[in-house]
Amino acid sequence: MKNIILSICLALTNVLSVAAQELNAKVTVRATRIQGVDQKLFETLENALNQLVNNTKWTEDNYKPHERIECAFLLNVNARNGNTYSGTLTITASRPVYNTTYMSPLVNHIDKDVSFKYEQGQLVEFDIARVRGADPSAANLPAIIAYYVYVILGMHYDSFSQGGGTEYYKKAQQIVINAPDEAGINGWKSSEVSMKNRFYLIDQFLNPRFASFRPYLYVYHRYGMDQMAEKTVEGSRAILDGINSLETLNKENPSSILLQFFFTAKGPEYINILRGIPEADRKKYAARLASIDIPNAARYNDIK
Repeated sequence: MKNIILSICLALTNVLSVAAQELNAKVTVRATRIQGVDQKLFETLENALNQLVNNTKWTEDNYKPHERIECAFLLNVNARNGNTYSGTLTITASRPVYNTTYMSPLVNHIDKDVSFKYEQGQLVEFDIARVRGADPSAANLPAIIAYYVYVILGMHYDSFSQGGGTEYYKKAQQIVINAPDEAGINGWKSSEVSMKNRFYLIDQFLNPRFASFRPYLYVYHRYGMDQMAEKTVEGSRAILDGINSLETLNKENPSSILLQFFFTAKGPEYINILRGIPEADRKKYAARLASIDIPNAARYNDIK
């Protein structure tokens, strides 16, 4: 009888633990270009990554099932050297908008510097106190995943409370500071040629030079998107008025990865907002956004 009760208690504990998790994440691994490897290896990796993301307790808060953050990770493996692989990681995440069924995108990013070692049966785990693990190449993929989880959490909390995401950005920065360091591992260092890597992204989230960005992220969602259902004009105005601060940031920090990271997710949303305002204002704001968000410039300029 005691064993039965214990089993029930353990089962309930597991259910409650899962329910308390922050993320409703889907991790997909694609490796169709990799030859000479049983595809079951990548299925095992996919299952392990899903377990890592969805069963790790990333914050001190308890989330109800319907509160969990919607996000997805797509690992596209495109090269192999023995048991070491490389590819890209696409990260998406969204946030619910008050009083609607609409999910506002927070992240839509492709990380092109993903390399990792993996063998069948290998543990896939992450410990922020020991980011490099026993084998940096094996630890690199969990570290990258955890980094983006903390970025997602930072943006999610920032969108609901002024400065609410700081501790999660700092955890992402802690991963950068202690990141796996080995030949072939890229994306973590300020010394790399590209200034659009993981180091610079989290640095800009926390750097005083970009101090106006996170308050705007809050205003964009709480006074902008969350007002849209009942006060469309006021919500649109809150979002569009903030373009001033983005223009200043862009002028002072041209080609910023933070602004690029933001607009990759938000560009389509801005376009939809512009379509709902008077034509004279639409053209004015479209031109301003096109000057900041160069990759989407043609789409802004095409708005009628």
